[in-house]
Amino acid sequence: MLREALRDKNFVEKLIRLTIPIALQSLLVASVAAADAFMLGRLDQNSMAAVSLASQVQFVMTMFLAAVTGTGSILGAQYFGKQDFESLDDIYHMSLRLAAVIDILFFIACFFFPQYLMAFFTNDSTLAGIGIDYLRMASFSYLLVGFSIVIEIMMRVTDHAVAGAWISFSAVISNVILNAVFIFGLFGAPQMGARGAALATTISRVIELALCITLTLMPRFIGPNPKHILRHNALLAHDYIRISIPILGASLLWGIGFTSYTAIMGHMGKDAAAANSIAAVVRDLVCCVCNGIGSAAAIMIGNELGAGELDRARTYGYRLTRLSWLIGFLSMGVVLLLTPLVVHFMKLTPQAHSYLLGMMIIMSIYMIGRCVNTIAINGVLDGGGDTKFDMYSLFVMMWCFAIPVALLGAFVFHWSVLLVYFCTCLDEVGKLPWVMARIRKEKWVRNLTRNFNDQR
Repeated sequence: MLREALRDKNFVEKLIRLTIPIALQSLLVASVAAADAFMLGRLDQNSMAAVSLASQVQFVMTMFLAAVTGTGSILGAQYFGKQDFESLDDIYHMSLRLAAVIDILFFIACFFFPQYLMAFFTNDSTLAGIGIDYLRMASFSYLLVGFSIVIEIMMRVTDHAVAGAWISFSAVISNVILNAVFIFGLFGAPQMGARGAALATTISRVIELALCITLTLMPRFIGPNPKHILRHNALLAHDYIRISIPILGASLLWGIGFTSYTAIMGHMGKDAAAANSIAAVVRDLVCCVCNGIGSAAAIMIGNELGAGELDRARTYGYRLTRLSWLIGFLSMGVVLLLTPLVVHFMKLTPQAHSYLLGMMIIMSIYMIGRCVNTIAINGVLDGGGDTKFDMYSLFVMMWCFAIPVALLGAFVFHWSVLLVYFCTCLDEVGKLPWVMARIRKEKWVRNLTRNFNDQR
């Protein structure tokens, strides 16, 4: 099947054209967290661990935004495949309205109530204090992030993924440079530590949004239109809500679940929190390829379904599912190759070094499940609107199995840090048989578009 896929030039060219810029964009975004961890890790372990914990708030925020952007991508890809640009414009502005609400709510939480947010992640007063300062400063960046993400997602859907990658590249470069300036106090700037990382993030978000808006004013780009921001399409809104609710449910289950994993490790001591924060950065960097293929898969399948090419969409889905296994094993190998370099390079206590080594080895196996599930669920299933499955599988495997076992191991049975970390990796591997069975049912082979053109 993979050999047949490689002989299909249209399939290969479209996959590469979408995957490379999206994966690069994902890598660039993950590089910001890596830069924060590296620079703060060179400053002191507490700052690095505290910012890693505080950043989980933005992680939860992105889960809400994922419901917006995920729905926009699914419907947008199908209507773009159908060449119904007026409906695509309605989807665009619905996504912007919802993103604005999320941005404002998280700004309020992080600026006015950061102490309550940090209390969830750690009971260490030193880490909490650093995290509170970081969140209050970073809250201003949360007012902007939703708009940028929606615009960049629509660029992907409308075949401008390269432009979105360039925007991310510019934002990341500015963020890394400003990180160095404000964290270490270079060029006469004050040495701000964790607050400097937050300030750098805020400034880079301003740059990112400015670039997004500038590009959408150019020919062939679809951008926000102030005249359409409040325009309402009742039938399309109904489809949007129907698809977005399970995505939101899945995003929250996954996001809060991952945040719970971080909180569990954070309550197992500073060394465990520090090692886990570095392992998380490596995981996010290595996952960039499968994230790119998953996003590309959803767009490719959505385009074909919207154009009425159901058989071609089905073929693409099975090809991409098989490809996901290859990516999973390759990612496992990459993690194992990176392990000695990461463990040697980071400035940690001997105990934290020991934890990090064990976490990296455990994570290498986890990567197989993570890559397969990302491409199969977020790409193939979601591309056809089969968004409920992700929510059900997360509820069972993460919330009914992995999280309870990790909680019991950490706080009741007092298992070792590495054994508890192993428990937090069980959900992705456990979902694999279930995911493969769902792909074969082909509930994802559906055209979700309506014939609005006949009514206009």
